[in-house]
Amino acid sequence: LALATVGRIFKCHLYAFLMVYFDYHFGVAPVRRAKNQLETVQLTIATTATVVSYLRELVSTGLYGKNQADAAERLLAATLEQMVRDGRLKHIAKRT
Repeated sequence: LALATVGRIFKCHLYAFLMVYFDYHFGVAPVRRAKNQLETVQLTIATTATVVSYLRELVSTGLYGKNQADAAERLLAATLEQMVRDGRLKHIAKRT
């Protein structure tokens, strides 16, 4: 694995450990994600087995959703948000 990947995996495992530690010692429960207020649209993608393996690894950390589809959605959303912050994409107003 690349050093950057190892660093990200370490951060994920460290974060998971800290969540369990604080919950056990201080009674702090993890915060649940709020229900999406926007209408969702189904999207189907085709990808390689390698990508699915990476998504499965992320799901196993407990930080990227309950399945590979959740992990893919979170990664895609985070990437798009970063591209908007960087000015590479124009912000699209939320539709209610």
